Amino acid sequence: MFLLDTLLTLAGLLLLIPVGYLGLLTLLSARLKPPEYGPPRLRFDFVVPSHNEELGIARTVTNLLAIDWPKDKFRVLVVADNCSDATAQKAREAGATVLERTDSEKRGKGYALHHAFTRSLEDQQADAVVVVDADTLVSKNLLQAFATRLEAGAFAVQAHYGVLEEKSSWRTRLMRIAFAVFHGVRSHARERLQVSCGLRGNGMCFSHPLIRQVPHDAFSVVEDVEYGIRIARHGHRVWYAHEAHVLGEMVASEKASRSQRRRWEGGRIALMKQYGLPLLRDGLSKPSLLLTDMAADVLVPPLTWIAFPAFAGFGAAVVGAAITGVAWVAVYPFGLACFILCLYVLRGWALSEVGLRGLLDLAYAPIYVVWKVRLMFSRPEAKKGEWVRTTREGEEP
Repeated sequence: MFLLDTLLTLAGLLLLIPVGYLGLLTLLSARLKPPEYGPPRLRFDFVVPSHNEELGIARTVTNLLAIDWPKDKFRVLVVADNCSDATAQKAREAGATVLERTDSEKRGKGYALHHAFTRSLEDQQADAVVVVDADTLVSKNLLQAFATRLEAGAFAVQAHYGVLEEKSSWRTRLMRIAFAVFHGVRSHARERLQVSCGLRGNGMCFSHPLIRQVPHDAFSVVEDVEYGIRIARHGHRVWYAHEAHVLGEMVASEKASRSQRRRWEGGRIALMKQYGLPLLRDGLSKPSLLLTDMAADVLVPPLTWIAFPAFAGFGAAVVGAAITGVAWVAVYPFGLACFILCLYVLRGWALSEVGLRGLLDLAYAPIYVVWKVRLMFSRPEAKKGEWVRTTREGEEP
């Protein structure tokens, strides 16, 4: 039993490394003060990568065209990428400029973005591009928030990415909390540290000088993280526009969510293997807080991967102590890890603004954890970077 306690204690201490990073971010995640907006000077190209999005593309285009920015200083570019439906037609009717793209080999969001970025640079009608997914609604101050950061010296900016509630349910509220934990807590803290808040795939802004310096040649399932790493390696951080938001629709069914999560988790693991340790080595050797933090963000596993062993280890230590009648040392590191993780999630709940009902919905979290653990042993079903469209909550499955 002493040997088991020792091994568990060592495992608990090891687990405290990623948990401690999340705890630090929690302590630094106080709300940021919004900047003052200046007069509109910059020009923007909205880029909306789309694949068979005829059901919702018009709503997204209409929403973008209604933002608070002079109409002659932005345009909406919809990339109809390998579409077999009326996406292009619906987008044109809504007022967008449509770029139709057909390539049976180079398919996926990364290729669609590269195509649109190249067009934007060639046209020279904009100072920056803004990426918005085809199932998204944005806040009216989005370009004001981006322009303020760009004029202050930013090359890349990320807006807050949240959940669009088509219908309120415990699952949707849990997703809002999850997004607030990952996108809110982390981004608030990293902005306060003046490191890269990271790219989230939706609500991203890139200046033309950055795209020329760091071409968007990221084509994996998690192309946003991949491109964010390349930006950091060139010495640029992603600023966080916390007061502006983009709200995306969530998938409608457990099956669709499972497929989506498999792709994301598979891509995340691949990035951990490819970039994690090299980034950490570069960050410590230079030294560079930007690269070190980027390495930590890549190497820290998804919350479920940490929470499951933390609570399982704590339970095993408690049971072992009860059986032997001797206090196990392993209780302390695992107990501390569980406490920090609870604070981390509760901070996300506070930022999500879902209220007491959302707090009660956290009772479903163990079910979600078990579901995610099952996915840990599953492989992505799609090819690298390939479009896989899932049914959203606002649609009929």
